[in-house]
Amino acid sequence: MTEQQEVGAGHAPVLLVEAVAALDVKASGVYLDATFGRGGHAQAILRRLVADGRLLCLDRDPAAIADAQARFAGDPRVAIFLSPFSALDACADRLRPGLRLDGVLFDLGVSSPQIDDATRGFSFMQDGPLDMRMSPGSGPSAADVVNQATERELVRIFRDYGEERFAGRIARAIVADRKTAPFLRTLQLAQMIARVSPTYDRHKHPATRIFQALRISVNDELGELETALDAALSRLQPRGRLVVISFHSLEDRLVKHFMRRHSLADPMYAGLPHIPAHARPQLRLVGKQVSPDAAESRDNPRARSARMRVAERLDQELAA
Repeated sequence: MTEQQEVGAGHAPVLLVEAVAALDVKASGVYLDATFGRGGHAQAILRRLVADGRLLCLDRDPAAIADAQARFAGDPRVAIFLSPFSALDACADRLRPGLRLDGVLFDLGVSSPQIDDATRGFSFMQDGPLDMRMSPGSGPSAADVVNQATERELVRIFRDYGEERFAGRIARAIVADRKTAPFLRTLQLAQMIARVSPTYDRHKHPATRIFQALRISVNDELGELETALDAALSRLQPRGRLVVISFHSLEDRLVKHFMRRHSLADPMYAGLPHIPAHARPQLRLVGKQVSPDAAESRDNPRARSARMRVAERLDQELAA
């Protein structure tokens, strides 16, 4: 049995072998899985750690944390936190103030168990409450956004977070229809979108981009990611690895720009003989963007859009 099959039974972690290899796991190192999900990546990392290695597991979904506690609570190497990854600084300090990390992994987006659970409201293929909150009960739901946002705000959400070309048409239809009855169910919204969309890709449901946009907005996913990337960079040891798996262009673009920006010296100091420490590059890009191979894409449809980027923290000598 391969490692992918062993740790991914029932839920296949995306780019498992590639992500763990990119972390370059040291047996006594300290690692952070910022998006535990159902633990496939975490388990693979743990298999490479000895008794004094440590793994911090974060997730803001209570169901994921319950799974983590059931599987790993008895392992003294593992610390489990119910927390968004934007708070990884605070979680690291709870383990040890000023803790530095040898590697940080982000597997972004919504997990398969979340999509498959109709009660969470992420799927436009199953009927359920229009919720989409990764932390259930925390903050406005997708239904709150759909029923309360202005038409202009809906257009912005659909365009900025879903890159939806029919954003205006769909937003107008939502505002008109909600006067008669509020949108409370996933299929109710998905069917309305299908009805008003003039054309759409044959192999993609017309609600795909709208549901993505609402999920990103409800969970502030891009804001969370920006904060978390800064925190991860500040916590990495010299030669520590930052590994990020993303599933749509907005996330990937943000990660790409972050890594590229921190791999270059501040252009304000271009041509000067001495560059102060704060203006030197902090990261070294490792390899090229990695995508799933044909076999993984075939066996795990969720993997098809995955993109992985890797960077390594520079030490002062390398940065100079």
